Amino acid sequence: MAGGSGTRLWPLSRRDRPKQLLRLLDGHSLIERSFERLRGLLRPEDIYVIALADHLPAIAAALPELPRENLIGEPVGRDTAAAVALSASVLHRRNPSYVMGVFTADHLIRPVERFVELVRRGYEVAEEHADALITFGIRPTEPHTGLGYLQRGESIAPGVWLAAGFHEKPDEVTAKSYIDSGSYVWNSGMFVWRTETILAQLRQHLPKTAECVAAIAAKWDTPGAADEARRRYPDLQRVSIDHAVMEKAERVLMVEMDLEWIDVGSWSALASVVGTDAVGNSTCGARSITIDSRGNILVSEAEHLIAAIGVDDLVVVHSPDATLICRRDQAQRIRELVARLQDFEQGRYT
Repeated sequence: MAGGSGTRLWPLSRRDRPKQLLRLLDGHSLIERSFERLRGLLRPEDIYVIALADHLPAIAAALPELPRENLIGEPVGRDTAAAVALSASVLHRRNPSYVMGVFTADHLIRPVERFVELVRRGYEVAEEHADALITFGIRPTEPHTGLGYLQRGESIAPGVWLAAGFHEKPDEVTAKSYIDSGSYVWNSGMFVWRTETILAQLRQHLPKTAECVAAIAAKWDTPGAADEARRRYPDLQRVSIDHAVMEKAERVLMVEMDLEWIDVGSWSALASVVGTDAVGNSTCGARSITIDSRGNILVSEAEHLIAAIGVDDLVVVHSPDATLICRRDQAQRIRELVARLQDFEQGRYT
């Protein structure tokens, strides 16, 4: 899944250039890293990408090995339930016996070898338990309040558990109680299942979406597919696959992952990936020089020089047409800023 625009990474991430296409990781993008991880398990012809139709040309350019017929375009974003439903319907039409994995294009996961090993185990579990939906839980390293959690139930096999419950992002006290109990893992948002199994669950729990995407998929390899999608897709309910299906399904199994998993959804998260210098400054993409400056995040996708004197704990992000400067403890307000940009560009703010 390569949808979303990544508003928290403005101004580099824009509607027409989502965060998964930004080359911020040693000259590579997140979607390229995601594709490389899956290449350890799958052939290029067995990998599909679903994203906004307007983004498909850029994704095709970023992933030259990916067959063009494996690009699935959404006319508008309708959250992960719609993306899963459309993908599963298209894959099922092409091969009703497919076992389908669902992975995100904007996470950094390492070591890759362990990821491949555990995903392969997930596919095996889906083959062994045809009626089950398989999810992946990340062994937590801290009481994170920005992530959802899965509760372990009965052990099914080494490293495989019944998922006893899905829990939304907790407050700090609750998150600490989850970690102290040893019974909770982070919800990764990655899954494996048979296409026929997830489609049956969608028909039960999200019937209008299931009916709509079935009609679109029936025309998928014909000239009328894009028109059918544009006509029907905007009416789909905007809901996540967790809320729509996973929290309601009777049989969900969880494969635990003991690896580093980073949702690169903010400048602070990116800084944790690229590391810091001796005084806590993180530089990504840009060239930087600092004097008496500590704890700053300095970012530019181009070879742009950022110089800082006597400033601490700032986020400075340079792009060709906009520059962001904010305190690190205010970075969560970037979404608020982006929401006001439309009014600004229409002249309501000066």
